[in-house]
Amino acid sequence: MSNTQGQTTVNMPPILIGTLIVLMAMGTRATFGLFIQPMGVEFGWSREVFSMAFALQNLTWGVGAIAAGMMADRYGTGRTVALSAFLYAMGLVGTRMAGTEMELYLTAGLLVGLGQAGTTFAVILPVVARSAPASYRSTAMGIASAGGSLGQFLVVPTGQVLIDTLDWTGAYWVLSVFLACAIPMAYYLRGKPSKGTGIELSMRQAIGQALKHRSFHFLFWSYFVCGFHTAFITLHLPSFAIDGGLNASTGAIAIGLIGLFNVFGSYWAGRLGGKYSKKYLLSGIYALRAIGMLWLMLLPLSPWVIYVFAAWMGIFWLGTVPLTQGLIAQIYGLRFAATLSGMVFLGHQIGSFTGVWLGGKVQAITGNYDIVWWMGIALALIAGALCLPIREQPLAQPQAVAQPT
Repeated sequence: MSNTQGQTTVNMPPILIGTLIVLMAMGTRATFGLFIQPMGVEFGWSREVFSMAFALQNLTWGVGAIAAGMMADRYGTGRTVALSAFLYAMGLVGTRMAGTEMELYLTAGLLVGLGQAGTTFAVILPVVARSAPASYRSTAMGIASAGGSLGQFLVVPTGQVLIDTLDWTGAYWVLSVFLACAIPMAYYLRGKPSKGTGIELSMRQAIGQALKHRSFHFLFWSYFVCGFHTAFITLHLPSFAIDGGLNASTGAIAIGLIGLFNVFGSYWAGRLGGKYSKKYLLSGIYALRAIGMLWLMLLPLSPWVIYVFAAWMGIFWLGTVPLTQGLIAQIYGLRFAATLSGMVFLGHQIGSFTGVWLGGKVQAITGNYDIVWWMGIALALIAGALCLPIREQPLAQPQAVAQPT
């Protein structure tokens, strides 16, 4: 499957298959919090052990996304997705077999993180973008991003049912088979970006050009904030609810609401990104996240306060993804979009690592998460400001001519 930037028709199979693979990968990832209690009871592992495994997973995912993006651009998306899905499934099997903390870090942290690198946004969204004309590209990426949230909404309760009926060990076996189904599906994503007719940059030159461009760094650090928010809230919101005197189901329902509302949020972010300035939409999303966190901090904690917070945050949860990925394609082109997306996504995952680790550390020291919530509010405003000076115009092709071959 070779795509050109000048196509005028929508190639639906890669969009649908890409959306389904993101649903599977992100949905399974969202179930990991469900295993903390049963595995902790069996092995005597504390919350900090699982927080570290999750933090390592996020960091490995970020670093691995760069390698996965390079592999997709050079050898094809299908091979990259198939290999990553295999590593993801083996990581789940390894997590099921883990009996020590180090084994948990190597499987749930390293192997699963590597698997996520090639089955999620950095690799999937560029092939989705190449499958649609420019007028529909942002919407197509919004649909694929919504798949991640739909997975969170559908797979998490399914995972709980599996744990209740098959125990946590059986649930891991089922999830590993579920992920392995993505291996044959990768066939429909085969191919790599086609070259244009003019003089083009090499991969090294494209990376160097992006690193010299200020907008690339603005995208990197604003994405850091996105990762900080989403990872911290995903892992620690249920504990925050329990610490506030609410029952465990309140936090679980809240995580599900985030996923449900973001199905619409991601789709509309992508659709609006095809009509309006993506950088202003991004800036607005970050600012509106700050309002949601202020709501949670300033009102007395109750189930309905958390549910409203979850719905509000869900609207803006992964809406940053199609907009950020869309800006990368818009500014730097599609030829090495997977590679550059992986590099920017590393910022997201450094933020994820920081949010997960800092949340656990602050809670252990102070007994609450208040400091991290206020940090999240401040970072949201900073990220909104970082998006404003982004230059959305495509980099001029003559720069490629000036580069040595």
